[in-house]
Amino acid sequence: MSDILNKILAVKADEVAAAKKYRDLASLRREVEGDAGLRADLRGFEANLRKTIAAGRAGVIAEVKKASPSKGVLRADFRPADIAESYANGGAACLSVLTDLNFFQGSVDYLRQARAACDLPVIRKDFIVDMYQVYEARAMGADAILLIVAALDHGLMAELEACAQELGMDVLVEVHDGDELTAALRLKTQLLGINNRNLRTFEVTLDTTLGLLPNIPAERLVVTESGILVPGDVQRMREANVHAFLVGEAFMRASDPGAELRRLFD
Repeated sequence: MSDILNKILAVKADEVAAAKKYRDLASLRREVEGDAGLRADLRGFEANLRKTIAAGRAGVIAEVKKASPSKGVLRADFRPADIAESYANGGAACLSVLTDLNFFQGSVDYLRQARAACDLPVIRKDFIVDMYQVYEARAMGADAILLIVAALDHGLMAELEACAQELGMDVLVEVHDGDELTAALRLKTQLLGINNRNLRTFEVTLDTTLGLLPNIPAERLVVTESGILVPGDVQRMREANVHAFLVGEAFMRASDPGAELRRLFD
């Protein structure tokens, strides 16, 4: 595990502990499980990805992301609702919204604003380490959550997945290498994200996705993450039968994120 990930997880544990003091899990759970509106408001994250791909288009999860630890601020003029609307017009299948404050300058409010601005399903992109955050995700309107194998032991990961699925949310499990892939394939979710960024060196190579493909069952929906910067990257992935993409940085640096999405994927 990289030093930066260790640091993020330590801070996240403190964040969750503070949140529980402000509002306990039982109260949050009652809100989520007792709110018929929340239960009815799910948009089907995986279903929309598969529907888009079945129609012959790339299933793009377009990221609403202000900053990152390695690159700093990506977009100073950051308006989540406008970005989400632009993505929807540009042909995105789903949205990914960063809610981590300390390292990505994200916010729960950004997710709410982005989701309210369009009809696309939204994944909460954060470092989920506690059941509390799963209930938080549904309470804020998320249709899916991200689980990062590098950040979790298998027992906890399976518990978090089960909780999310009981609440109707989909789960995208993220891996970086073969050992993490083995762990991820023990989960029930069909959504498998392969992050092409090395957690230790931050080097990015699409060979990470391509190298893991032979070990992935056909029914899993592979989402390639990081390093999709030019149309040739998209073509390379699609020729390898990878049709789902999570892209953030390339869009966030563009004046019109939706237009950049069309340029990259048309």
